[in-house]
Amino acid sequence: YFTYPKTRYKECPLLYELQCWNAIPRYPPIDERYGGYTGVFTALLKASANALNKPEQLDPENGLVISKWDIVNTNNYPNLDDIDAVLLTGSKHNSFEDIPWINRLVEFTQQVLAQNRVRILGICFGHQILGRAMGAKVGRSDQGWEIAVCDMELTEKGKEIFGLEKIRIQQMHQDIVASLPQGVTLLGHSPRCAIQGMYAPRRFISVQGHPEFTEWMETEIIQTRAKTGVFNEDLAQDGLSRVGNEHDGVAIGTAFLKFLLEE
Repeated sequence: YFTYPKTRYKECPLLYELQCWNAIPRYPPIDERYGGYTGVFTALLKASANALNKPEQLDPENGLVISKWDIVNTNNYPNLDDIDAVLLTGSKHNSFEDIPWINRLVEFTQQVLAQNRVRILGICFGHQILGRAMGAKVGRSDQGWEIAVCDMELTEKGKEIFGLEKIRIQQMHQDIVASLPQGVTLLGHSPRCAIQGMYAPRRFISVQGHPEFTEWMETEIIQTRAKTGVFNEDLAQDGLSRVGNEHDGVAIGTAFLKFLLEE
């Protein structure tokens, strides 16, 4: 989960993060390099803030304040009056599961959607939770896993928001948002996933892929899942053959920051 800068209320913009901390699978090499998953998003957002190059609105070094929340084991959530935006992150869990902490997460997301100040960013599992909170069907894709760098064909609104004709993004999912919620704008699609991004002005923006993943991170995950039998050899080798392709993670992160900063 994430939250965003109170630029409309404070001279110094702040970015808070509400993260599905214990929902995310732990990869020791990633923990060692980044200090945990919070560090992964910190790296992306700092790079994106530098690319945005608007220090008067968002200082890349001092304008990002990140907090994490254990919503799996403690069921603690922030008061909406204390935050400005929420980032729903990826997870090892299934967004469609009928279990207490995921149901509570869906309820919290609905509470955020019911007001008009706090904004939402959704990534992978978070994209799916956002869809579920709005009544969309979420579940396993009949196309199987989508992994490594893949093309995301953009709609006209997607091209406008991301400033690109097409996006390349690291993927790591087998679950999807299967139907577009009413009143929501589609941002893009791929052969394996019809709803790759969703948007509503000043309310939320989401992508199915992982703009925060680097080549090294994606490689670690693919190799780990191949060793544990989650991925067969053909799938793993196909992913590893594309994992080093150029991708647009920072461009996506920059678009997210623009969305959060816009009046």
